[in-house]
Amino acid sequence: MLTQITVQDLVIVSRLELELAAGMTALTGETGAGKSILIDALGLTLGDKADASLIRSGCERAEISAGFDVTNNAAAQAWLAEQALEDDHDCLIRRVLVRSGRARAYINGRAVSSTQLRELGERLVDIHGQHAHQSLLRATAQRSLLDGYADHQPLTAEVAARYRHYRELDQRWKTLEAARTEREERLELLRFQLEELAALELGEHELDELDAEQRRLANQGELQATAATLVDLLYEGEPSLRDSLGRASADLNSLSAIDPSLSETRELIDGATVQIEEAAANLRHYLDGLEMDPARLGVVEQRIGRIHDLARKYRIKPEQLITFTAERHDELERLEQADQSLDALAAERTQAREVLLECAEALSASRLEAAARLSATVSAAMQDLGMTGGRFQVEVSTGSAELISTQGLDSIAFLVSANPGQPLQPLAKVASGGELSRISLAIQVATAEIGGIPTLVFDEVDVGIGGGVAEIVGRLLRRLGENRQVLCVTHLAQVAAQAHQHLRVKKSAREEQTFTEISVLDTEQRIDEVARMLGGTEITETTKAHAAEMLGSKL
Repeated sequence: MLTQITVQDLVIVSRLELELAAGMTALTGETGAGKSILIDALGLTLGDKADASLIRSGCERAEISAGFDVTNNAAAQAWLAEQALEDDHDCLIRRVLVRSGRARAYINGRAVSSTQLRELGERLVDIHGQHAHQSLLRATAQRSLLDGYADHQPLTAEVAARYRHYRELDQRWKTLEAARTEREERLELLRFQLEELAALELGEHELDELDAEQRRLANQGELQATAATLVDLLYEGEPSLRDSLGRASADLNSLSAIDPSLSETRELIDGATVQIEEAAANLRHYLDGLEMDPARLGVVEQRIGRIHDLARKYRIKPEQLITFTAERHDELERLEQADQSLDALAAERTQAREVLLECAEALSASRLEAAARLSATVSAAMQDLGMTGGRFQVEVSTGSAELISTQGLDSIAFLVSANPGQPLQPLAKVASGGELSRISLAIQVATAEIGGIPTLVFDEVDVGIGGGVAEIVGRLLRRLGENRQVLCVTHLAQVAAQAHQHLRVKKSAREEQTFTEISVLDTEQRIDEVARMLGGTEITETTKAHAAEMLGSKL
């Protein structure tokens, strides 16, 4: 629950420190005194949008901090632990607004984002504004309220997840199905191309080998003549290189007898002679293997031409034909398996739809049950709120499977009959603003009793209500305060008199500046404040006696 709130330089609040207790707390004051500033400040700590215009005139920054005891709030404790922001059973939220720059937020001293504030705030405080009935006119708000009342979060989350999974499979299936004709055309083309490529029977290194053979055959005459000349030069000519080396070796052999240091040189000459003989032998062998074959040259050139022609047809380099063929084989295999994939995807899609519909139907059944309970609870509250004979009904209309969405199959409508004999009509068609306010309050009280949020804030939700009905409203809020912390901003004495604690907002002017202060009232002060609310600016003893009587056992 909310244990304390501190406000510094926010709007017309210079400095405010407030301790809050369990039960129902009434917050009252004259019109314009700033009763709602406390609610606005609390909203800022819970992630409401920060605006520099909220900073007090003449100040450069404003700061709000709110302390919570989360001892009995398992949801908040779990969230804090998940975010590594826990601090035993205490939770301190601080929001700092600056005129230049972005607002900053802290949870237990650690910087956080406004999104994190909102996530935590949803687990700490539920604020019902004075215009809450306006949101109740929207179908989305009505569905959210019913689902919140029935604690449908696990079910709605599962339906939404199942729906997204089904839609993903459905889109993939539709894409493959739409491409079926295009896929058949592509398959036909691929099969033709592969038949043509297969007919070429191109070996992995064949092109390199053909190019080498073509060069050899095309230059065979030059190769033969040059090789024969080299054989003569090296070995068979007169004089040959081999003969010259032989004479040099013989001369060095004679000289070695005189100077042994020349022996190494002679050995080198002998080695060169051996290599010359081997080179000449290789050339003779090469010449023996050379045969003029013009027909073979034609075959080779024709084969190379066919390879190049096919490469040009597919606009690739000849050396890429092997890779190109492999890629076409892979694509053909994938497309041939596509129909099998499509069948498998269709089966998976069908199963996902069946599971989705099962979840949606379970949600619909639970909504129908919750709608009956909420209808009875609100109808009973309407009788207490002066709408004798009035009826409230939550209508759950389950649509066909084709209309399923992330929200399930249902459309939700709040129907009301404000007076006996009148037919049920959509809440939006209720004519009286006062009746709408009372119905809204009945709904809020009914749903608030079910929820698990420990602190409830009602900001002038009793607008348009008076007399005996106002006292009933006060009793309803007090009843909520027996199990939850209730903070109620009100202008009705009958409501304020029901509170366990009473806070008064007072505005004053000092040194040409406006200040707002909030103080906790003792017994006598509380009687005076309720009397003011009853009688206006002039308070008589009779008014005070009435106020004391209203407070009665509440003091």
